[in-house]
Amino acid sequence: MTSRLPLAIAATAGTCALALGVTAPALATDASDNQDKGMVSVFHGVPGLTVDVYANGDELLSDFKPGTVTAPQSLDAGTYDIQVFEAGKGPDGTPAIAKKIEVPAGANATVAAHLAADGRPELTAFVNDVSNVPAGEARLTVRHVAAAPAVDVRAGGQPVFKGLENPKEATTEVEAGTLSADVVLAGTDTVAIGPADLNLKEGTSNVVYAWGSADDKNLALKTQTLTGMESAPNAVHAGGNGAALAVNSSDQWLAWAAVGAVSLTVAGVLTARQLAGRRG
Repeated sequence: MTSRLPLAIAATAGTCALALGVTAPALATDASDNQDKGMVSVFHGVPGLTVDVYANGDELLSDFKPGTVTAPQSLDAGTYDIQVFEAGKGPDGTPAIAKKIEVPAGANATVAAHLAADGRPELTAFVNDVSNVPAGEARLTVRHVAAAPAVDVRAGGQPVFKGLENPKEATTEVEAGTLSADVVLAGTDTVAIGPADLNLKEGTSNVVYAWGSADDKNLALKTQTLTGMESAPNAVHAGGNGAALAVNSSDQWLAWAAVGAVSLTVAGVLTARQLAGRRG
């Protein structure tokens, strides 16, 4: 894979949007000017490229490896100039990716660097649903960010999400507990990923990324879990914004404090009702 990623994208997702555009002259964010916050995580889903990440000239992530996701960071709302270098090549070289990221107040989002369906690297911003989850339930979201055709996501051999395309997502709320799932090519029984066992805890929002490349036979799953969305009577919120993260993640955002981490295990029986469909 080439070390230069030709990413040029402006992504907006819902009212809590992350605007990602071509790099502009540095626009530093002064915390004293705006005390409002946004929560931002980053998922690295481009196989074969370890990177260093800089924001406004400061190194925030070093040796950031594919298949990892950062803990969510509380950032002052404003504009951040992001530069991504092949590991060890910054900050004086030419970045592999250079973007201006606008963090709006109140946003909770994950920025995914991943492959498009045709294998081109790209950047997509997803808004994380951190609204309350009904008592006894958990939220499950699947995001297709792999170089692969449309897929179905199954539980117990039965499709739960059908025809999911890159870079879309599908969401449902399910009974808290265990879930055994796999990913198959849409309309077939050909398993592309899995099966994997998920333990979906009450009051959590669990985001599963299907990433990698079908041609290179390195398709994989990565799970990001946000907590603190329980409904009464067991509601215990983490600052009201679903800030705690459960992942096997890099926690090297040196300049921004991580909010928390717990681990996600996997297992079970999917029940219940479909609440939300596909991200356009």
